[in-house]
Amino acid sequence: MADKLKFELVSPERVLASLEADMVVVPGGEGHFGVQPEHAPFMSTVRPGVIDVHDGGRITERIFVEGGFAEVNPEGLIVLAEAAVPLGELDAEEARRRLQNAREDLTENGVDSIARTRLERLVAIAEARVEAAESPRT
Repeated sequence: MADKLKFELVSPERVLASLEADMVVVPGGEGHFGVQPEHAPFMSTVRPGVIDVHDGGRITERIFVEGGFAEVNPEGLIVLAEAAVPLGELDAEEARRRLQNAREDLTENGVDSIARTRLERLVAIAEARVEAAESPRT
């Protein structure tokens, strides 16, 4: 039995994490899910939120993701994130500003349905970013 889970978090800009942990909790499209060593394989969408890395009985890393996909396979967990940033690098004031701007853009007149869908997603991401920025770091 493997005693550690191999975890990789990749964004378009960089590899944010490549480590081993006891468990990783991911904000999945259907709800949070935890992955431990030798977890059954599956795939899931990832919604905006915080990934928590657990090791040694505590949360060792918290990373905000804007969404993406997760794959659990025999080798471990891979998260392909649209964008990601360590929680410690989030600025609460900037997050609130992003949310305000996204909400203002959404309420503008003349927004077609395609733009409205994109703007609603930006509001959801901004809301999750504010929640993450205002949460405990670890």
